[in-house]
Amino acid sequence: MSTLLTAQSLHVDTAFGTLFDDLTFTLKKGDRIGLIGYNGCGKSTLLKLLDGTISPTSGVIAQANYCQLARVEQHLPDDVLPLTLQEAVLAQLPEHERASQQWRVEALLAEMGFTSENLHLTAQTLSGGQHTRLLLARALMRNPDLLLLDEPGNHLDLPTLLCLEQFLQNWSGSFVVVSHDPQLLDAVTQGTWILRDRTLHAFDLPCSEARQALAERDASDALRHKAEQKEIDRVTASAKRLATWGRVYDNEDLSRKAKQMEKQVQRLKDVQTEVTAGSQWTLTLHGDALRADRLLEMTNLSVAPAPGADTLFSIAGIRLKSGDRVAIVGRNGCGKSSLLRLIWQQFQSQLVSPSLVLHPRVTLGYYDQTLHQLADSDSLFDALEPFAPQPDIRKMALISAGFPWIRHAQKVSVLSGGERSRLLFVGLSLARYGLLMLDEPTNHLDLEGKEALAATLQSYHGGVLLVSHDRQLISQSCNRFWFIDEGELSEWHDLEAINARIQGATSELMVHNSVAKVVPAPHRSGDEVLEKLLELEQRLADDLARKPKHQKPQLQAQWRKEIARLNSQLE
Repeated sequence: MSTLLTAQSLHVDTAFGTLFDDLTFTLKKGDRIGLIGYNGCGKSTLLKLLDGTISPTSGVIAQANYCQLARVEQHLPDDVLPLTLQEAVLAQLPEHERASQQWRVEALLAEMGFTSENLHLTAQTLSGGQHTRLLLARALMRNPDLLLLDEPGNHLDLPTLLCLEQFLQNWSGSFVVVSHDPQLLDAVTQGTWILRDRTLHAFDLPCSEARQALAERDASDALRHKAEQKEIDRVTASAKRLATWGRVYDNEDLSRKAKQMEKQVQRLKDVQTEVTAGSQWTLTLHGDALRADRLLEMTNLSVAPAPGADTLFSIAGIRLKSGDRVAIVGRNGCGKSSLLRLIWQQFQSQLVSPSLVLHPRVTLGYYDQTLHQLADSDSLFDALEPFAPQPDIRKMALISAGFPWIRHAQKVSVLSGGERSRLLFVGLSLARYGLLMLDEPTNHLDLEGKEALAATLQSYHGGVLLVSHDRQLISQSCNRFWFIDEGELSEWHDLEAINARIQGATSELMVHNSVAKVVPAPHRSGDEVLEKLLELEQRLADDLARKPKHQKPQLQAQWRKEIARLNSQLE
C-alpha cells in the first residue's frame, strides 16, 4: 500500500507548555482514520501541521509528490465570506483554470445539496450546516488523495449528517477526520488515533472499540503502576532504615547498601509504568427547581430570525415546567436557535408579552452556539465574572477545569473552539438556573464532555431547552420533543418518528437538487462537453461499482439521460 504522508518525531511547544511530543506515524492510501482527544489537546493543530499551515517546533513531515492534500476547516476563512458560492469554490483553482471548470463547480455544489437559486448567494448568508457543505465542496474541487476534516459534523442536522456519513463511506480516497460523534466515526473509519497526554495512541479499530481498548490498557497500566509503586515504597523504606542504622552504628557497609538501594529506587522510577492524567474536568450543571406549574409558556407566538423578517414558524400553545428536558428538533434553518434567542432577549429586557411568559422568579442560563457571551477582549478570569463575582471561586473553577494559573490572564480570543466551549460551561456550572437553554452545546465538546453533559442533564432539577443534532445526547437526556416542521411547532413523543420524517423529506430534496444541476451550459465548447461526458461516465461507473444499498438509482437514471444528450450533442 503506497505511502501518502509520514511524520517523524513531531514536537510542538506553546507559550503555556508542550502541546505534544515525539509523534511518529504514517498515512497510507486507503487509510480512514478518526482523530479524537480531549478539548485543547491539539487535534486541530495536528491537522494544520499536516497540511503545512503551521510548522512544528521540531520534527519532520514528508508528503509524497503524487499526493494531493486538502483540509476542511471548522470555519470559512474571512476572505471567503463576501464571495458567492460559485466564487468560493472556484477560488480553490488557479485563475486560468476557472472558466473551464465552471460546470464542475455547479455539479459539486448540487451534490452538496445547494439549489440553482443558492449559487449566487454570498457565503456569509449561509447557516452553519451550509458552511460545512461549502467547505467540503471547496476541498473536493482540488481532487484530493488525502482529506483532512476538522469536525465536519458541527452544525449539521440529522439528514445532512447522514449525507456526510454516506459521502465518507463512498469516498475512494484517504482521510483523517476529527470528530466527537462516535456514531459517525464508527460508521466511516477503520482506524483511530487518540491524542492524549501529549502523545498519540493508534488503534486499527473504529472509535468505540478503540476507546474500549484504551480503557482496558489504562486499567492494566494502573494495576501495574500500583504494584511497581508498592515495590518502590518497600525499597525506599529499606534504604531509609539502612541509612539510619549506618549513621547510628557508624557502619559504612550499611550506609553503602543504603546508597545502592537509593539508586535502585531511581532505576525503578525511571522504568515505572506511566498512567494517564485523565480528563482534567468533569462537566456538572446544577439546576434550581421552582415549585410552579410553568417556567415558560408560549401562546400564539411567531418566531422570526430578526425583527421585521419573515416568520419562520408559529407556536399555537405550549408550556414547560421544572423537570422537563425538552429537545427542539428540526432541519437546519427552521428557526430553533431563533426561538432560544427570542426567549433570551425577552428575559434580558424584562418586557411583558402575552405570547411569551416567563415565571417572574425564574433564573435563565443560556449557552449560545456562537459563544459570543464570552467577549474576545476579556481574560479567562474576567470572562467568568458574570457567573461568579467572587474572585476565589473563579480562580479555583479555572484551575479545576484545566486552566492553570499562568493562563488566567490569557485573552478569550486565543482559545480553541473546544477550550472556549469549556470556559462557558465552567461559567454555567458556577450558577444555579431554573431554566437552562443550550444551543448546539456539543459542537466543540469532546466525547467525555458529551457523556458528562448527558449524565448531568438527566438529573437536572430545573427545566431544559436543548437544541442539538446529537442523536445520542437527545435520546439519553430528554423526556419531551418539540418538532418544528412546515412552519409550526408541535410536540411529538417518538424521536425516531421525527428523525425518519426529517431524513425522508430531506433525502428527496437532495436527489432533486443533484438531478437539477447536471445540465451543461449551452455555450460550452466541444472540449468542455467531452470533459463533462467523461466525468459523468466515470461517476456512473463508480456508482455501479458500489454495493446495491449504497447506489443512487435516481442519479444513475439522470446521468444516463445526460450522457445520451451529450453524445448526441457531440455527434
